[in-house]
Amino acid sequence: MMWEAFRDRVEDQGGEVRMEQKVRRIFRDENRVRAVEVENADGSTYEFAADQFISSMPISALVENMVPPAPDHVREAAKKLRYRDFLMVTLIIEGENMFPDNWIYIHSPDVKVGRIQNFRSWSEEMIPEPNRSSLGMEYFCNENDELWDKDDKELLAQAERELRTLNLVGDAPVLDGKVIRQRKAYPLYDGDYRDALETIREWLATIPNLQAVGRNGMHRYNNQDHSMLTAMLAVKNILGENHDLWAVNVEEEYHEEVREPEESEQRAMGHSERLQPTRILAGAK
Repeated sequence: MMWEAFRDRVEDQGGEVRMEQKVRRIFRDENRVRAVEVENADGSTYEFAADQFISSMPISALVENMVPPAPDHVREAAKKLRYRDFLMVTLIIEGENMFPDNWIYIHSPDVKVGRIQNFRSWSEEMIPEPNRSSLGMEYFCNENDELWDKDDKELLAQAERELRTLNLVGDAPVLDGKVIRQRKAYPLYDGDYRDALETIREWLATIPNLQAVGRNGMHRYNNQDHSMLTAMLAVKNILGENHDLWAVNVEEEYHEEVREPEESEQRAMGHSERLQPTRILAGAK
């Protein structure tokens, strides 16, 4: 809903949002990006020129797809950046109010699921039918490993089996499900990433009309609000301000606090919008 509202605001002010398109190549002249090659959903391509560019693609892909190529030492640095992939098996359950949490983090060796998301606890509007629940069984994996390569039918069966093992929904029937795979969901912090990223940052600083933003765009494990802030500041830079995007969320403490709203706040918010807690489930049977 947030991104649909964002799209509407852009279009209301004369902008254009193009969906299901991928940037394949980034063309540059000396120290400026000139245009990008975009691939449509049907495989056709076109070239899109602009004066300013903001990139949220994985920063390694940004480097690897430069034309002409980035310097050799920068390309070598990009190859050192690694990622953790993610898939979610969403199960539609008959019944409501399975449990009050937004998320449950799982640390049981009896199952592979790492986290369970309860969409109803975020908002009643995320559940189209009032007598059903939607639970996202989240798995952290690597592309092309055993878990990633399982077909959807196997994953749906595994997710339901593990949900029963954890005894979170009793005998409530599972009515349907959907598997969503997300490549490069998490930038990986290993022994090589810091020096490699600094090399890439120094080179990108020589291209003034290109800004990298967001979690993948900066290879930084930011929360969503910090990631969005980098994009907002990038726009302000284009409008003439001078913000260091790499200074966002550096050496700052950040906590996701849970507190009970005051009674007056509860009345104003309504039940469906109250913040629900997150808990950790370890060794559950």
